[in-house]
Amino acid sequence: MTTPILSLTNTCLTLDGNAGPVEILKGISLDVEEGETLGLVGPSGSGKSSLLMLMGGLERATGGQVMALGHDLTLMNEDALARFRRDSMGVVFQSFHLIPTMTALENVATPLELAGVRDAFDRAADELRSVGLGARMDHYPAQMSGGEQQRVALARAAAPRPRIFLADEPTGNLDGATGDTIIDLLFDLRDRHGATLVMVTHAPELAARCDRVVHLRDGRIEVDAIRQVAE
Repeated sequence: MTTPILSLTNTCLTLDGNAGPVEILKGISLDVEEGETLGLVGPSGSGKSSLLMLMGGLERATGGQVMALGHDLTLMNEDALARFRRDSMGVVFQSFHLIPTMTALENVATPLELAGVRDAFDRAADELRSVGLGARMDHYPAQMSGGEQQRVALARAAAPRPRIFLADEPTGNLDGATGDTIIDLLFDLRDRHGATLVMVTHAPELAARCDRVVHLRDGRIEVDAIRQVAE
């Protein structure tokens, strides 16, 4: 039996609120297999984005265990988590998080340079071409549309050739047609890199493209369903 690429065991997240502690996630146990595409869905406040953040070590569990690629993220310090994400994960957010004073090429290449990749700019250029931005490499974020900025974010996430992609509402700030294009590119990158994809979405048609969908409600898993493919 293969070891899951991501595994959460009785994982909890409690944060301090104005009125006292708030339970965000309540005893989540979930395995994600290598190469799987998993959609996380649920109403606002159900905990789906928080669950994704735990998987990426961007939020620290207050109980239970989070394993990724055989590493216990709950035992790592912030520096170790940052290195692990840099080397093994590509993260895409709803709000693109590009550096406004850097060109598209620099936004993609700079994390690679910091990781010691010798051909950082060549690899960054290849990834930008793969998302259709070969002619926009020298443009700054303010000179690009929202869809183009998200393409840069996708190229940046894919450039380290991660084994895990995490995407939090990647089309949330885009119109329908542009969002469809971004999703096609995200699935293409996932296929091209042979990566595992975990994605938070509120769109039923997007969740339907995933191999498996987990529904959350009030910080717990309500339904965990594998997509049925018609014969």
